[in-house]
Amino acid sequence: MNRRDLISLAFRNLLRRKTRTILAVIGVVVGTSAIIVMLSIGFGLSVSFQEQIEQYGNLHLVDVYGSGGGGMYYVGRGGGMVGGNSGEKEGVLDDKAIEAMEKIAGVDAVSPKMEMYLTLGIGKYIAQTSVIGIRPEVMQKFNYEVQDGRLLEAGDKFEMVFGNQVPSWFYDPKKTWGSSWDGEAQVDVITSKLIVTADDWYGQKRRDRDPDEEKIIYKEYKAKGVGVLANPSDDSAYNVYINLESLETIQKEAAKARKEKITNSNEYNAAMVYVGDIDDVEDVSNAIRDMGFQTSSLNDWLKSMQDTARMIQGILGGIGAISLLVAALGITNTMIMSIYERTKEIGIMKVIGANLGDIRKLFLLEAGLIGFLGGV
Repeated sequence: MNRRDLISLAFRNLLRRKTRTILAVIGVVVGTSAIIVMLSIGFGLSVSFQEQIEQYGNLHLVDVYGSGGGGMYYVGRGGGMVGGNSGEKEGVLDDKAIEAMEKIAGVDAVSPKMEMYLTLGIGKYIAQTSVIGIRPEVMQKFNYEVQDGRLLEAGDKFEMVFGNQVPSWFYDPKKTWGSSWDGEAQVDVITSKLIVTADDWYGQKRRDRDPDEEKIIYKEYKAKGVGVLANPSDDSAYNVYINLESLETIQKEAAKARKEKITNSNEYNAAMVYVGDIDDVEDVSNAIRDMGFQTSSLNDWLKSMQDTARMIQGILGGIGAISLLVAALGITNTMIMSIYERTKEIGIMKVIGANLGDIRKLFLLEAGLIGFLGGV
């Protein structure tokens, strides 16, 4: 028997027993739908986790901490550094280390990072916020988006870019204090009338100061707001960005005003690494850790959540596979019953010249057509 005869005969046999064929096809439809739906739920969970993590920050960014910072840190009102425990192997986060990170495959941009808590003043309004110093020429490469104005550019000194939430933090200290802010921006931060200082009491009257305490006179810097980021949800919404060298100047002058010892060191406490392809973030983080630094990335959270999603996907896929297995057993049962019912037909086929291989192909083709129609 040629293939054309086999296909024609298989279709005629299936149509001859329409009810049985339809029920077998429905079984395959249910099994196929079950496994597709179950796997789709797993894929959907993975995408949902990624969208949730992206709301908290940039998945392409890797924060790097050197032995000086020892981990996550911030600069408090007194200028003191707070950090975690350093690892066994410590690297020196200096310009050479920054250059080495720039050469890692997948890295698009690297910038040292410095953070300091400062007071900003625009007219009678003030705000205390975290100011982050980075190299201005790399800010565009870090894929920040602006809502108004522009990003930092090469040549900027005391120009500042504000996170989305910071403009609403300005308040008049003579009328309100802290928690009574209404969330609306009181001032236009894109202005040249901006004062930056390390003085926590700038624009306010300090009533609790000891008369014998020596008054610290902090330097006030004229700055300029040039942009507001379009980032209402992630962590950059709560920071202000400025040239790294300018922030270092502010820090040194503040330490000098407090009569603290100034150490001349080329070592940075932290750095920011931007990875172009999100799939390379883990490899880049591992390469940086091998250099003796600690890293932190939202991608680490995402990987953990995606592992959970894959486990759930595997369980749901297994449930769907059971449904598909039941459908396959249904097809097998249908074909076995069909063989017992068609013994006379099989005998006639052998008499007119069909061999056992042709008969086997006929029944397998009928089973295959049921599975194919149900799958489609």
